[in-house]
Amino acid sequence: MTTRRERTGPLLLAAAPVLAVLLTVLLAGCADPGGAAGPPTAPRPTAAAPAAPAASTPSTPSDGQPAGATPAQEGALQPTSAGTLLVADFGADTVTFVDPARGAIGSVRVGTAPYAVAVGADGRAWASTAEGVAEVDTRARALVRTVALRTDTGPAGTGEYRGGGMGLALSPDGARLYVGVNVPGRSGVLEVVDTAKGEVTGVAPVGRRPFDVDVSADGREIYATGHDSFDVTVVAANGLATRRIQVAPYGTEGGLGSWLKPHYAAVRPGDGKLLLPFEGERLAVVDPATGQVSIEPMTADTHQHGAAVAPDGRLLVVGSGPVTRDDRGPSLTVRNPDGSERVHPLGVPHENVVISADGRTAYVTGGFTRDGYWDGITLVDLDSGATHRLEAGRRPLGVAVL
Repeated sequence: MTTRRERTGPLLLAAAPVLAVLLTVLLAGCADPGGAAGPPTAPRPTAAAPAAPAASTPSTPSDGQPAGATPAQEGALQPTSAGTLLVADFGADTVTFVDPARGAIGSVRVGTAPYAVAVGADGRAWASTAEGVAEVDTRARALVRTVALRTDTGPAGTGEYRGGGMGLALSPDGARLYVGVNVPGRSGVLEVVDTAKGEVTGVAPVGRRPFDVDVSADGREIYATGHDSFDVTVVAANGLATRRIQVAPYGTEGGLGSWLKPHYAAVRPGDGKLLLPFEGERLAVVDPATGQVSIEPMTADTHQHGAAVAPDGRLLVVGSGPVTRDDRGPSLTVRNPDGSERVHPLGVPHENVVISADGRTAYVTGGFTRDGYWDGITLVDLDSGATHRLEAGRRPLGVAVL
């Protein structure tokens, strides 16, 4: 397989219709040649973004899926109503409740451009927005309050480069919420929210555009993934100590204009190492204790975003689509602890993923941070690869199981 560091040709529109749409979507990509303060200066698509596929409409896998890829079996999956989902509607100002058997069943207004959601054992949910952090009573389906950010991120905006809350995670005991905050034009911060008081109690510096925030199993450390700074910042739970680990398996050439940046991470059960997928080619395994980064091969060969890990150690990774002519289409990779992978084509871009409580179904959001998103969720049976699509809010990004 030709690696991305060996590809020297320019980005091209593929001849196949599906890849043409996807590459038009991705030409602006995660790269930000103009700087993090505003949208990228790369060409934007002139055609409208693809329409959201209707529920139960068969999906068309992209051409040239990798060996071992399993075909989508739209409609073959029989979803159940177990485990209501909550999604962040990045294209609206709401979070939406989704029944896996019926689709959207209600929404709550939470603030501009919600990005991520986290749910506690007490039934409270939290959503990061451009204006702060919203607390939602999931039983009453009502907004409780909005916690203002301590850091000034400018006027509330929309789109991938907006300021405000991005990745977030709860401490194991639910007492603290950790929110990655994008500050346009400079490095981000991690804000610590006391969930009982509903107020920010601490701020720590992290990398640029903290796409994702994760917490160690013992709650002693927080990990903020800096998309535009090629790093993970390790923050002590008390916020008093931080250290930066560079995670750049392709190097940092291109800086803000590079495609090859980290997006989301997952904490591996057992050893607590961080797993960060890159481009369906390389998995960066980060030891937060030593800062050592090792690289393992991956097989999906597609631009990758969301990641989640199951209690049994399986890693799920969302592939959003091609960057160069040799890339594969959108997919969901299921990676076993022994490194073997099964790649499920998804047909259209997706962003994030969460796993059902029984470990049998993946819920993959269609929001996508770039143009090309659609307003729904794809359910993937992790045994058979069968898929089913549901309408779910507007440009859903973050997702959690209630």
